[in-house]
Amino acid sequence: MLNKKALIIGTLMLAGSLSALAQSSINSPYTRYGLGELSDRGFANNAAMGGVGYALRNSGHINMLNPASFTAVDSLSFMFDVGMSLKSSNFQENGIKNNAKNSSFDYIAMQFRLHPRLGMAVAFTPYSTLGYNFTITQPVEGAEDVTATNLFYGDGGLQQITGGLGFKVLDNLSIGVNAGYIYGTLQYQSTKGFSVSSDQTNVYNNIKVNSYVADFGLQYTQKINKSDKLTLGLVYGLGHTLNSTDTRGIQETDNSSYSSVNEHVINDSYGIPHTFGAGLAYNHAQSLTFGVDYSLEKWSKVKYENSTDAYNDRSKIAAGVEYLPNPIGRSYLKRIRYRAGGYYKSSYLKLPQCDGPSEYGISAGFGLPLQLFQRNTILNVTGQYVHVTPSVPNMLSENRFVIKIGLTFNEHWFMKWKVN
Repeated sequence: MLNKKALIIGTLMLAGSLSALAQSSINSPYTRYGLGELSDRGFANNAAMGGVGYALRNSGHINMLNPASFTAVDSLSFMFDVGMSLKSSNFQENGIKNNAKNSSFDYIAMQFRLHPRLGMAVAFTPYSTLGYNFTITQPVEGAEDVTATNLFYGDGGLQQITGGLGFKVLDNLSIGVNAGYIYGTLQYQSTKGFSVSSDQTNVYNNIKVNSYVADFGLQYTQKINKSDKLTLGLVYGLGHTLNSTDTRGIQETDNSSYSSVNEHVINDSYGIPHTFGAGLAYNHAQSLTFGVDYSLEKWSKVKYENSTDAYNDRSKIAAGVEYLPNPIGRSYLKRIRYRAGGYYKSSYLKLPQCDGPSEYGISAGFGLPLQLFQRNTILNVTGQYVHVTPSVPNMLSENRFVIKIGLTFNEHWFMKWKVN
């Protein structure tokens, strides 16, 4: 029988986490452009393997990267997954260095089986994050001892709530779909003032999004021999124009008695791209898994302020490995999952004078069983190094160090007990 008390606790944890996920968890001037920094949908265990997941099938983890993987869930299991990140970012531009530290509650998800051929998952994950706050002070040309100060500020993000179904068509072929709701607010603001006057000009742009998301997946597994198998994963994400309101305005004030506002609203002027992804995963004796993924996001055709030439297509390639020495070994070290991986991805941004920065990252992590005998709960710990490289010299670069922590509860809620 379903553990009703645990279900209630899990539901309360899900509801209580919504506000925490909405908080800004980044401090990067590059998020001033576009929809901010795009989030990966993978969890802590995926991140340790470079972010791969299109072809991964694991009964002990929730894989939101491909809904076809939901059929891999064990018939007795109810899985609940939560994750958070700790970040330290080092910025450098023209010899000037700065550091920013952030933390975030990244995701929360649950998964279970509805039927021997049908698995279901529900998740709350970020789509993009916006966060920057910096000042530029410059002398005014033709005016001695007069400087102009520009303050740039941005905050907010987009979140998505998705529910997915995976259906096992054949024993080695599964298909799946995720559908959900994307929402949030993006706030952009720039303020200009002069050293000899209290007059200020404030230009602001507030975007509110309430729309839908949908993506589809397929996984096909081919046995090579008794201990080896190869899985192909394919995904497609539906691109479309977002239901949004964009409130744009200019406020002029002298910080005392004078204030003038010129404001207007634009509807449905932003979008998200069609996304295509493919992955391969090789598994040996349930102990060694190697995966590689490639994805392409068609941002070049997406609307931004009612224009379709503001973005570049974004691609990503990732590879990762997981090794589990012995899932039932007596030594605790043999029951740990050891992971490593890396990725490279281009930027979807077009900056005023150049393209956005590219990015690469390397990662390593562990899946630590927390119960010595049952081993139903796994603590996933991942360390990442990320380097953001500008497309032209002397622009802002970033070195980011990230610790991701995920906790996967895998309880046998659906076990039927027999009494003799």
